[in-house]
Amino acid sequence: MKTSTQISRRSFIQKGSIATGALLLGNAISALAKGKKMGVALVGLGYYSSGQLAPALLHTNNCYLAGLVTGTPQKAVDWAKKYNIPQKNIYNYQNFDEIANNPDIDIVYIVLPVSMHKEFTIRAAKAGKHVLCEKPMALNAAECRDMIAACRKANRLLSIGYRLHFEPHTQEVMRLGQKKVMGKVTTIETGNGFTYGGDPNAWRLKKAMAGGGGLMDMGIYAIQGSRYTLGEEPVAVKATQEKTRPDFFKEVDETVFWELKFPGGAKVTGKSSYNNNWGYLHVTTENGNFELDPAFGYGGLDGKINGNPMKIPNIIQQAAQMDDFATCVALNKQSRVPGEEGLKDMRVVDAIYRSLDSGKWENI
Repeated sequence: MKTSTQISRRSFIQKGSIATGALLLGNAISALAKGKKMGVALVGLGYYSSGQLAPALLHTNNCYLAGLVTGTPQKAVDWAKKYNIPQKNIYNYQNFDEIANNPDIDIVYIVLPVSMHKEFTIRAAKAGKHVLCEKPMALNAAECRDMIAACRKANRLLSIGYRLHFEPHTQEVMRLGQKKVMGKVTTIETGNGFTYGGDPNAWRLKKAMAGGGGLMDMGIYAIQGSRYTLGEEPVAVKATQEKTRPDFFKEVDETVFWELKFPGGAKVTGKSSYNNNWGYLHVTTENGNFELDPAFGYGGLDGKINGNPMKIPNIIQQAAQMDDFATCVALNKQSRVPGEEGLKDMRVVDAIYRSLDSGKWENI
């Protein structure tokens, strides 16, 4: 399934002046129709870039893999050969700012340890590039605000890597919950995690680099799931945690449990873990129930409504996500998952960590 480049003239003009809107829309659709794809540079060539983003870029309509940024020279050589990337489009972390002089690259996709998201988002914006940044957006909400401000100052678009907003099962959950199709949502139970058995010295286990453990990495999906099901923002949270492997998770959280208060009164509980294989979103309403299980994975989602299969096809989530952002860049139109969306999640995460410290309810 591909993301459509067809944007209605009417809806676009409503966002700006008629003359300017018509000109931008015409230019953008003309460029995309003629095969002028947006060039994407991946910043960081780890697992997610190699296993998901680069392969997905082979299936996009509106963008393509144009450049690389890596601190490992051999990766640069291997990737250039595999994806036919010219040497002039390959950078390292030191000369990254020279990307400003490269017209082949329109979008920079930051796929680095969380502690580096702020720096490279700001550097990319100053270099005149639009930015896709992986989740979690930053170490905390304060950094998110700095990133948003930098992109706004540079007049560049910023979007967060929330691929599921472009995924049809997730979009159905949004419709069912937000439109109250089956009545008001009364409860949400959600969890996301995996059993971490990797390198004990990996950056994900270093608080200074990751900001936290299972909550930052996996819990963000469960928080998102609650928010996009209800279409509301939580106002308070109370959280607890457990560690069964304290020698391994020395600096970061292992398993976290929380309860969120939403304005509409739904009872919402969530959990995240680096020591449990979870990945579900269960929703009860006044007149029935619906669920996704698995709810958050790359390999495909599965949903039910009142126990009956949703029968919705799976897609290449990252391809849909990147195609949509390329269209937004072409139209100078805000993404459905802008930096502000990442900020909202990090405000919740910050409050959860405060609650773990205080043992009390914390306002968000």
